[in-house]
Amino acid sequence: MFILLFWLVLYGLRVIGQDNGSDKVRIMNYSQLEPFLHYSNDTVYLINFWATWCVPCREELPAIEQVREKYKGYKLRVILVSLDFPKQLNSQLIPFLKTHHIASEVILLNDPDQNKWINKVDPDWSGEIPLTLIYDKTFRKSYPQSFNFYKLDSLIKLKIK
Repeated sequence: MFILLFWLVLYGLRVIGQDNGSDKVRIMNYSQLEPFLHYSNDTVYLINFWATWCVPCREELPAIEQVREKYKGYKLRVILVSLDFPKQLNSQLIPFLKTHHIASEVILLNDPDQNKWINKVDPDWSGEIPLTLIYDKTFRKSYPQSFNFYKLDSLIKLKIK
């Protein structure tokens, strides 16, 4: 048991299968997540920091899912970074994803030292959620707000080629 726990902590990655369309929830620390925030290719990235306990976060998830579905054939990658507690993975996060049919890629950030990584995500971010980061190789902007479909779609539409 200790070896398994050590391996999970060392690699910070655990895959949990789901039968709701969301393929997996991966658990990562910030250094493992960081590359996802800095790809430089021809894909547009929508990275959303959220939690199941955050009402505005939960309210905007359908809009994010709609945008992901609308641009399925385009170079758009949607990643939902959950700030839920890792110990609530099975009791809250996975049931929430199943109940709400969340099909986007989900990463559970397991790095309690927010003071270390919040400024790395965005120097102007105070840590409030939801926060949506939209970027590609020529553009990067963070939005510390919740979105409805129309507002989010208008931002993505400008970036999709």
